[in-house]
Amino acid sequence: MLAPKEAVKTPPTANPSDFDLQNIRHAIFQAEQGLEEQGVPIGAALVRKDGVVIGVGRNRRVQQKSATRHGETDCLECIGRLPASVYKDCTTLSPCSMCSGAMILFGIKRCVMGENDTFLGGESILQAHGVEVVNLNLDSCKKLMATFIEKYPEVWNEDIGEEDK
Repeated sequence: MLAPKEAVKTPPTANPSDFDLQNIRHAIFQAEQGLEEQGVPIGAALVRKDGVVIGVGRNRRVQQKSATRHGETDCLECIGRLPASVYKDCTTLSPCSMCSGAMILFGIKRCVMGENDTFLGGESILQAHGVEVVNLNLDSCKKLMATFIEKYPEVWNEDIGEEDK
């Protein structure tokens, strides 16, 4: 079974760790760069449990005219091929369904997201596969997405697989 029948929204984490708050900065910086490039402002970072950043990426679907270059997939592509053991102790950020599948495939056990009010992605898929999902519920991330959606609604609808409204 790949996904539960019903998506369940992960509530905000009551006491986020300093580790998560520090490392979400890498993803937010990538998201801000994406917005400057007129792309979808979603960033990602792969971080070892000792705090070493393995790599970063951002949604580059618009910039590279790609169907699959979401935050995590771009991050994994930028990192390149690594032994499977590297991924097992890592945390990543951003749970759309496609990126959730990549996380499960590579055995990544933690996912930290900036917020899930804008879009409810593959959180249930991750949790069903034993991945810890942390929701920081950051207003800065919500504002970044609201700015983008207001400016480029057609790109956002395309990115989440919906018809233009």
